[in-house]
Amino acid sequence: MRLTKFTDLALRSVMRLAVCADDEVLTTREVAEAMGVRQTHAAKAITRLQHLGVVEARRGRGGGLVVTDFGRRASVGWLVRELEGEEEVVSCDDPPCPLRGACRLRSALRDAQAAFHATLDPLSVADLVASPTGPVLVALGGPPPR
Repeated sequence: MRLTKFTDLALRSVMRLAVCADDEVLTTREVAEAMGVRQTHAAKAITRLQHLGVVEARRGRGGGLVVTDFGRRASVGWLVRELEGEEEVVSCDDPPCPLRGACRLRSALRDAQAAFHATLDPLSVADLVASPTGPVLVALGGPPPR
């Protein structure tokens, strides 16, 4: 299975936000810089994470992005399904496949996709940022010390 670049960026962004100290907030620009991507790409991923309730944007002085409690507990499998969508790995419709009625590949790939998601289901975002990953994420950057 292969994730889209969008899903990869969204997962890495939420992981970076999940290791912020309680008094630390990051801006979209800081997340983008830490991930080595354009701010516009990070903004799209973060907006989607906000719609899912995983990330919250706080306005005003001292504002920025924070991972919600729900976001920390969120299943990685659920998050990947939401970000990737439920499309099958292959399309048998465009163009119409001549093997469609007797093909075993489609069901095998569907099973593989289900197994992929099932492997990610028990993992939470908090699990992803446990040591040794967390300290590396913190080192990726953030706001200057206050």
